[in-house]
Amino acid sequence: MNVDICQQIWQSIGMSLAQLLPLTDVTACCSPLTREPLTADNADKLARSLKAIADPARLRLISMVAAHDDQEACVCDLTEPLGLSQPTVSHHLRILVDAGIFTREKRGTWAYYRLVPGALDSLGTLLVTV
Repeated sequence: MNVDICQQIWQSIGMSLAQLLPLTDVTACCSPLTREPLTADNADKLARSLKAIADPARLRLISMVAAHDDQEACVCDLTEPLGLSQPTVSHHLRILVDAGIFTREKRGTWAYYRLVPGALDSLGTLLVTV
């Protein structure tokens, strides 16, 4: 991928972090943090995503869901191993969904969570230095 394409991708980013995260094809040559200064708006969006994963319980949830059967889990599967109440686990999961890290699918009375493919890779790519 050449630098012009990277610039076009970065310039097209804007409205939400969920739009930012699926960009898994951006290489280190184009890392937005090392290529040019972030705008205040983009810095705010990136900071919200980093805050979402900067909590020990949320990091454990990411790991637990990714390691679970079929790489998806229900809140009922996560409360006991995490040692937190169902409302607290649901709160953490909602933050991860809002940050574009997890998807949520309602099935009957339970919600199932799955890692968004490439979400963590994309976040890491933004932080790569040349």
